[in-house]
Amino acid sequence: MVSARACVNKLGSALPLLLVLWDLHYEGAECGINAEVEKQLEMGKKLLAAGQLADALSHFHAAIEGDSDNYFAYYRRATVYLAMGKSKAAIRDLSKVVELKQDFTSARLQRGQLLLKQGKFDEAGEDFRKVLLSNPNDKEETDARSQLLKSDEMQRLSSHAQSAYRQGDYYTAIGFLDEILDVSVWAAELRELRAECYIMQGEPGKAISDLKAASKLKSDNTEAFYKLSTIYYQLGDHELSLSEVRECLKLDQDHKECFSHYKQVKKVNKQITSAEELIQEGRYQDAIDKYKTVMKTEPEVPVYTTRANERICHCLSKDQQSVEAIKLCSEVLQLERDNVNALKDRAEAYLLEEQYEEAIQDYEAAKEYSDNDQEILEGLERAQRMLKQSQKRDYYKILGVKRNARKQEIVKAYRKLAMQWHPDNFQDEEEKKKAEKKFIDIAAAKEVLTDPEMRRKFDAGEDPLDAESQQGGGNPFHRGWNSWQGFDPFSSGGPFKFKFHFN
Repeated sequence: MVSARACVNKLGSALPLLLVLWDLHYEGAECGINAEVEKQLEMGKKLLAAGQLADALSHFHAAIEGDSDNYFAYYRRATVYLAMGKSKAAIRDLSKVVELKQDFTSARLQRGQLLLKQGKFDEAGEDFRKVLLSNPNDKEETDARSQLLKSDEMQRLSSHAQSAYRQGDYYTAIGFLDEILDVSVWAAELRELRAECYIMQGEPGKAISDLKAASKLKSDNTEAFYKLSTIYYQLGDHELSLSEVRECLKLDQDHKECFSHYKQVKKVNKQITSAEELIQEGRYQDAIDKYKTVMKTEPEVPVYTTRANERICHCLSKDQQSVEAIKLCSEVLQLERDNVNALKDRAEAYLLEEQYEEAIQDYEAAKEYSDNDQEILEGLERAQRMLKQSQKRDYYKILGVKRNARKQEIVKAYRKLAMQWHPDNFQDEEEKKKAEKKFIDIAAAKEVLTDPEMRRKFDAGEDPLDAESQQGGGNPFHRGWNSWQGFDPFSSGGPFKFKFHFN
């Protein structure tokens, strides 16, 4: 027969540091281990030492199947569960160990510490007291006394937190709960209580992390999923709201509150998704109509009206409805002065209205809130170029057309002005010279704005006919009539004989 001491020495020869020390003084001639069970425990021990937790766990399962009363197998399996972060399973195995061997102080101390983390202060305190009554070694006694004091203190703070909550003093309650949850990190009920305090204080966003933890710590926690979904919805995050309410319905498909909320969130989510797809397709008016529908579907939650107006502002700006875009973006910015998207869209609308200084101000404001946004940096640079350009020669102003004018509008304006300022219409030499200059500017404007590539450059803040910005040549329309090379669309042979050649 193998002695108890020899049995323990054989089983404990290669324990890794992460293992919880087991009782070195347990009794039992052969520890109740038959050859097959001993083999499974030995294999599990080696795999555990190698960090192969899942494989080690399977061997400890087999050992327990071979001997359901072997407390040592339960203890080793509890160790693996702890290493895997499965505290609930570890507590079940540690409870089985204590049930099979009342004086196994290491298991009881370990269980008490886990119960303390779960916020079960009465049960934890009972374990620590029993350890102190079971003739523990010096280290176990020190640990048990320390943990018992901590458990009693957490119990006292919990009572104060509950009292403050009942009195509506949520700020004080949160203070107590903060202290408790630093120790009892797995206390689902206390996390839910702190989340409720945040909600009652009007800070629902702060409740999210506690509710997420509670949804994982407590089985079938439909209430936590429902609250998470409603908070996300109130904050305007319809996608996360939909995800959380679906988790609620997975647990209980007949949950009335979750099902009712699910229908509303799904409807809003579908409308917003559809609107965004329309924007991607460039169908801005259809997207505007869809976002107006969103506001009708959810009139009770202000964030959806604000978000819808923000996106409508974007559509108006993209659709070059600049006046309407400026008005709506300004309404959004009155509510949210740091709304970067609204600032960018209003800046673009200001550019269309040739209000370059206002556009620069919006881009600079947006940059303060998002200084690494490449779109903002490029927009600001473009607005600054356009301001500088407007202080020189503006082809749109020369023809008297808007920046979003179509080609036919540009040609029509050119024809009208060319007829008005044709030099042959003037007899006085001074007036003729003035008309010549004006006529050349009109022709230059037509040349740039009817050529897609030249217009693109001009709209980007670069004058394609400006000698300063064009290497290798200046402005052909400002060289003087006699210096023209090649085809002169305005000359009929003499220096000031003009003919119209409308395209």
